[in-house]
Amino acid sequence: AAHLPPDAPVTRLAPSPTGGLHLGNAFAFLINWAMARKHGWRIVLRIEDLDRSRVKPGGTRSTIRTLEWLGLDWDSGPTTQADDSTRYRQAMQTLAEHGLVYPCRLTRSQIQEAASAPHPPQSPADGPPHETRFDPALRPSLRPDSFNDTGANWRFVVEPGETGFIDRHMGPQRFDIDAISGDFVVWTKRAAPSYQLAVVVDDALAGVNRVVRGNDLLDSAARQLLLYRALSLGPEPEYFHLPLIRGPDGHRLAKRHGDTRIESLANRDAGPGPERVIGLIARWCGITPKRTPMSAAEFLDGFSLDRLGTDDIVFTPEDNAWLSS
Repeated sequence: AAHLPPDAPVTRLAPSPTGGLHLGNAFAFLINWAMARKHGWRIVLRIEDLDRSRVKPGGTRSTIRTLEWLGLDWDSGPTTQADDSTRYRQAMQTLAEHGLVYPCRLTRSQIQEAASAPHPPQSPADGPPHETRFDPALRPSLRPDSFNDTGANWRFVVEPGETGFIDRHMGPQRFDIDAISGDFVVWTKRAAPSYQLAVVVDDALAGVNRVVRGNDLLDSAARQLLLYRALSLGPEPEYFHLPLIRGPDGHRLAKRHGDTRIESLANRDAGPGPERVIGLIARWCGITPKRTPMSAAEFLDGFSLDRLGTDDIVFTPEDNAWLSS
């Protein structure tokens, strides 16, 4: 990274070693990498391994090997999350001192029971209707002024009102997190930070100010901005949310759509090779009109975010057949 100035923007590749990276992950990581290399961003590799119960043996090594197989590189890392929780506990203490978090031992059924009481109807923009909202009436009347990890979930206090930001690919966004989820969990009863808290703390610590990821995390950006502001961290990142890759049935890629794990493709006898995987992604990105084998370097040369639409992309049987041929 010697050619990058010290004040270069910073992005991160943040895979989780809880399962093999699949085509959807490869799509997002390849685009993130190409944007960084095109625009002179520094790339940090961070392994998001906080959910220790789901981390596969050898998962971190396998994940790094898969990224290298695709032809991606990075400027620093890999770092991991689970080795030291001190920074997350310090963030929780800051939130507690400001009266913004509290322990919650309510069961899921108790929360659902409160949520089933009559409420104003949700608008489609408020987020997924299956998400159970935490009713503010369930908050304790007193909040502790210090953080004590006693085996409870801790929730972040969310006030009514919209959080807005400009997504650099999806356009202007506004989310009322109070209406979507209410007070959300930032520390789990497993004695670990939630994804929302960990990603904010780690991005701020690494100076990450360009975040490229799937559009299923659009409303997570609003939650994370609330935490940035509550913790007085900054600068706030610029967000680029990408289309998701879906199966022909409209659902996100899963085993029923075939084995789309990159590791599996890489290890097949007479497998497709990274050039076919990248060539398929290049077609999805509008680089080529048809499926054409391509290296990561060729993808980088042809990539422009302007050519990528905002609608989710379908992994068709023809795509699967081309990878398998």
